Amino acid sequence: MAPTKNARVIALFDVDGTLTPARKTVSAEMTARLQQLRQQITIGVVGGSDLVKQKEQLGENVVNEFDYSFSENGLVAFHNGAKVGETSLKRHFTNEQLNRFVNYVLHYIADLDIPIKRGTFLEFRMGMINVSPIGRNCSQDERDEFEKYDAIHNTYALRFLDPKDYDEIHFFGDKTHQGGNDYEIYTHERTIGHAVSSPEDTIRILNELFPWVN
Repeated sequence: MAPTKNARVIALFDVDGTLTPARKTVSAEMTARLQQLRQQITIGVVGGSDLVKQKEQLGENVVNEFDYSFSENGLVAFHNGAKVGETSLKRHFTNEQLNRFVNYVLHYIADLDIPIKRGTFLEFRMGMINVSPIGRNCSQDERDEFEKYDAIHNTYALRFLDPKDYDEIHFFGDKTHQGGNDYEIYTHERTIGHAVSSPEDTIRILNELFPWVN
């Protein structure tokens, strides 16, 4: 039988490289371990992609299979299947301002001297504009080669976790080095950071921290 759930402990997970291989779908083994973990503690997922891509990787029912689901680094937030937060660019910027930004970025990318450009350089999301200098149409190998330049801040999600409700916030991510897109939340004063190298490594650490007793 499962141990008594401690809802005052929460584990937050990055997606790419932590729960899934980069841009791939979650394995049955990981899904089963996460559902076991949810019987032990509170769990949440926080990623930079929008909810559509989060569902592609973690399943259509992701907002119900995690206690918290944070897409766009927490700019779109769900708790127990209900939307609890959403920050839209359109609330803060006019169309004229957004168009000026888009024009600037496209001109800037056009002048960049980089080896690869594959198209879809900008993607509008609810609370952010995703800019990809090489283009989101690149292959996985091309993405892997370029990813070392990526650095997206994801501590925004922590504002939805009231300090009065949680004694421990564990964060699991693979880009935890300085300059990596998990670094800020990994080193945040409110979190206990765990650096992982793969989804299999995530399961290994979970089994050490929160062993499952059949």
